[in-house]
Order: sequence, then structure tokens, then C-alpha cells
Amino acid sequence: MRRLAAVAILAGVLMAAAAACKDEKSAAPPPLALSKVAVGQAEPVVLAAHGSELLVGLRHRGAKVVPEAQILRNGRWTPIAVRPNAASPYAFEAIWYSIAYDGKQLLALGGASGGAHSNTRWTVWTGTPQTGLVEHPQNFWTFGGQTAGDLFSAVLTPSGGALLGTWGGVETGNDAMVWLPQPDGKWARQDPTKTALQSTSSLLVGPGFGTTLGDSIVLVGSQVRLAPNTVAQEAAVWRSTKANQGWTRIALPEPGSRSQANTATCAKDCVISGYVDGKLAIWQLDASGTAKRLQGVPSVPVGDKDKLPPPIVDGDKIVQVVAQDNKVKVLTGQGGEWTVQDTQGPEGQVTDAVLMPDHKLYLIAGTSLWQTTLS
Repeated sequence: MRRLAAVAILAGVLMAAAAACKDEKSAAPPPLALSKVAVGQAEPVVLAAHGSELLVGLRHRGAKVVPEAQILRNGRWTPIAVRPNAASPYAFEAIWYSIAYDGKQLLALGGASGGAHSNTRWTVWTGTPQTGLVEHPQNFWTFGGQTAGDLFSAVLTPSGGALLGTWGGVETGNDAMVWLPQPDGKWARQDPTKTALQSTSSLLVGPGFGTTLGDSIVLVGSQVRLAPNTVAQEAAVWRSTKANQGWTRIALPEPGSRSQANTATCAKDCVISGYVDGKLAIWQLDASGTAKRLQGVPSVPVGDKDKLPPPIVDGDKIVQVVAQDNKVKVLTGQGGEWTVQDTQGPEGQVTDAVLMPDHKLYLIAGTSLWQTTLS
């Protein structure tokens, strides 16, 4: 009897120890504390980074010139001059939609609602941190007219800059559209006919975000397949070989019943964030064009109107910042395992995020800029 009792006690101890180990392993990590970054009276709206330099595009509602910009260098914030042209009244009211920075050149896309139909009036800005951002007036038909679509990204490649968006289709619907700079400071739409950027009667293209991968431009969004009794929306990527040349379309795997790619970050390969059937989904696309959907991604609701900042690649980790129920969460994936970390400080929709070489994470949540250091 004593022997049986001893065995029972030992078994109980072992079970308790195993349970404790399991609880410790599955315990949620402690909340990540973020601190607010002072950027004056203006609201941050977009971020851009190159090396150790961070650029933030701002919106100052009460100023004569609404768009502002600052750059963080060597621990100090320095204003970047913003120079709208008097011939472009909407430039003074512009809100930054996208700013590209390659360490030397700046290319920015601004927009302000106006006119009888409150359509977005687009403005293009170029320059450097030293000379400032200078707006270049365009004629109305560059971005406007009855077949106008949307614009969403400015990008810089080794071959030059490009503006990315959509435009009334050559055949049907909207086509993906690329604008390239001209010697006179104007920007010109490129012809998507018979390329992967063109919509057809059986497939509608719908990009909504753009970035670069070396010489290539990468667009992410969705494609809609049309067939008898079939309307299927699937996450998709469009990638060029160089600037606006050699476009291919890649349907992302495991699209579920309805999916969309929202944002992407590209270095050696691309990490793409979006949703499948209303839940967060993350894909990887390698240089050969082979894509896979990452497994085990935490179940976070993502809808059509939700914002997703670009995913962050930190060595062998993938970090995705999300907002759920007005609370900011940091999702980290490594080796197929994912953790979800709550945050202290920021609330509201997360619109942009970047990770600097010193592992400082900067993000825009609500109307403020926040920072923390990732371990």
C-alpha cells in the first residue's frame, strides 16, 4: 500500500509539473509598452525609411500648407521643406498618400478632395531632404477625367520613379496603371494593353498597394474571375521584371472563398498581408515567383475597410501589427509558431509601421506616432 501511495504521489507531482510547463509555454507574453513620439502639432499619416533614416509625412490641419514632413537622422528630427506651387490650389490642402525615399531622392503622392463631385485631386512632389519636396503641377487629364481611377503608391526603383494606381480599362472595368515621369516634370500614363495589368471580360484586376523589389515594381490586391455562375475574388500579385516592363500576374495560394492582398514588404523576397474569408492571411513570394500561404497565423478579423500596415521582416521573424477592437496588437511569427502581444499606449486604427536597424518599431495609430524596441 505504501508503495502504491508513493507511486500515486510521484505521478501527481509529474502531472503537476507537466501542467505547469504547459501553462508557462502557452502563457501570453507581457504587454509591449509603446511611447508617443512628439512631432509637433501635425498628425502623422505615412512613414518611409531608408537605412537608419526615418521619414514621416504629416498633416497640419490648421496650417496654410497642410502637408508637412520631417526626417529622423542621428536621433534628431529635422523638418523637410514642403513647397506647393501657386498654380495648384489643392497642393496646399494635400494629404500624403505615399512617400518613397531611397536615401537620396524623394517622391511623394498627395491628394485632397475637391470639385463638384469631391473627387481626389492628386499632386506629385519630388526633391531631397535637403532641397525639400517641390510640387509639380499636372494638367487635369493626367489623373482626372471620366475614366479616372485611383492612385495609391509612389515608388522609386534604380530605373526611376513611378506612380501606381488604376484607370478605366482598355476593354472593361479598370486596369492597373503606371505613371512615369517625363523630362518636363509632367507624368504620363502607360499603356497596359495586352499585359498582365489589363482587365478582360473573364478577369478583372484590382491592385491597391505598390512597392519595389530591386528593379521590379510589385503590386498587390485581388483579381476577380468571371465565368458563367462564377464570381470569385482572389488575392493576387503583379510583378514587373524592371520598372514598367515584363509584367506577370501571380494568384496567391489558398484563397478561400474570398481574399485580398492589402500590403507588402519586399527585400530578398516579398511578405504580403491581407485576408482570406474575413481573417488575417500572410503569404511569402520568393524571387522565382513561387508563393505560399503561411500557416498558424492568428485568427484576427480583417474586413474590406480595415487598414493593414505593411508586414515587417526582422531576420527570420515576421511581424504584423494589427488593430482589433480598437486595441493595437503585435503578431510575431518564427519557425511556424506565432505569438500575439498586446500593447500599452496606442489605440485606434494602425495605418503604417516600419522597423529600423536598431530594432526600434515605429507605427502610426490613431493620430499619433509611437515607438518601441522589439527584442
